[in-house]
Amino acid sequence: MNLRLFQELTELNAAFEQVIQGLQRMERVKLYHSDIIRYARADVESARVDANREFFDNFDEIVEDDAVWAYKFQREYNKKIKDPDDIYLEIKASEERRRKKRLPPRLVILPGWDMSDEERYDDEQAKKRKRVGNKAQKTTKKRKSKRSKTPRRATDHPQTDATLTPEKETTNGAT
Repeated sequence: MNLRLFQELTELNAAFEQVIQGLQRMERVKLYHSDIIRYARADVESARVDANREFFDNFDEIVEDDAVWAYKFQREYNKKIKDPDDIYLEIKASEERRRKKRLPPRLVILPGWDMSDEERYDDEQAKKRKRVGNKAQKTTKKRKSKRSKTPRRATDHPQTDATLTPEKETTNGAT
């Protein structure tokens, strides 16, 4: 909300008040026609009412925009700080209230349920993945080392290792 808007409205109303007081002083002087001065004072008062009405009509829109922003911010903040497991505690409390009223349960929470069982499961799975990852790395290293030890003569060219097809053998032998 913009504080400057309120300051402007306050200053405008103060100015209207000064004009009205000036007109009231003029009305007491016999030189001016009091009916004309009253009419001018009524015009000033109407202008003040119109200005205030315009401000407060728009003020409602400003307040609503601010409220939408504030509620959205608050909802997102509450979502961020809320523990996902709180729903289980809420359900447990709700079912306890129903049980005290001798109403049938809507939901059943498993006996012996522990809020941290999911965390323990996630931790165990992460450890298993880590162990499997370590084993895979060790196996991969062994395989690489076996391939790198294949015998190869330094004078051999890659083409001499290739086997010749029967046609090439006969052509090579005939020449």
